[in-house]
Amino acid sequence: MILIDGKKIASEIKQEIAQEVKNIIETGKRAPHLAAILVGHDGGSETYVAYKIKDCEVVGFKSTLVRFEDDVTEEELLNKINELNNDDSLDGFIVQLPLPKHISEQKIIEAIDPKKDVDGFHPINVGRTVIGLPSFVSATPFGIIELLKRYNIETSGKNCVVIGRSNIVGRPLSVLMSQKSINATVTVAHSRTKDLKGLCKSADILVAALGSPEFVKEDMVKEGAVVIDVGTTRVKSDQTKSGWKLKGDVLFEEVADKCSYITPVPGGVGPMTRVSLLHNTLLSAKKEIYK
Repeated sequence: MILIDGKKIASEIKQEIAQEVKNIIETGKRAPHLAAILVGHDGGSETYVAYKIKDCEVVGFKSTLVRFEDDVTEEELLNKINELNNDDSLDGFIVQLPLPKHISEQKIIEAIDPKKDVDGFHPINVGRTVIGLPSFVSATPFGIIELLKRYNIETSGKNCVVIGRSNIVGRPLSVLMSQKSINATVTVAHSRTKDLKGLCKSADILVAALGSPEFVKEDMVKEGAVVIDVGTTRVKSDQTKSGWKLKGDVLFEEVADKCSYITPVPGGVGPMTRVSLLHNTLLSAKKEIYK
């Protein structure tokens, strides 16, 4: 069993991006600029945005944090998005999810200029991804593909099962895995899938992205399979100072010995999700997606 080290790969990619930023600045151009809009004070969102700001510092990006309280109106948020869309000093921005219930997340996503949608959530970027045009690919699917490539994991002709059909992970990943550069045969499984256990056990590459802690057990995994665990659920724990522990969708202790490759939680897909945002911002700064 080989542990897929997302921290290591993310660090390597950051070094590559930092070198590109250095080259850009040496030509007299400005550093890439990424902004984040954070609404409220959700603990997970606060932590994630803080990491993003730190990542920007590491690679030499300029970063901006725009804060709103929970009671911000949808109109106020849309006005700020319009302002950022028209800010020529800004290459990309994200609106950290989730948002308060009185705000339509889909309406907010669609308000972002696709050329600055470095999260890759806008329908135009999703559509371009589906038909194989250059696009900002959503961060987690991009990170997973990059891990497979950098560990030289064979994908061509392999049977890939993705558990989960979210618009952020499951659906876009299934599209990427089936594209000609990857050439996997993909099945998307979900709560209504019949014989889910049997389907998972047929997978050469199994991706668990359903948000259910330790859902995938040993009897659901084929001997020698590649297992990618996307889950990041905080569960109560009396073994940590914080009182919480991060759990993946895979019961690692049971499954790991059966795998040829497996991602841990934390330290697997998570770091790649963050670095993918930097990658998209760099592409935006270099005008490589929308010429």
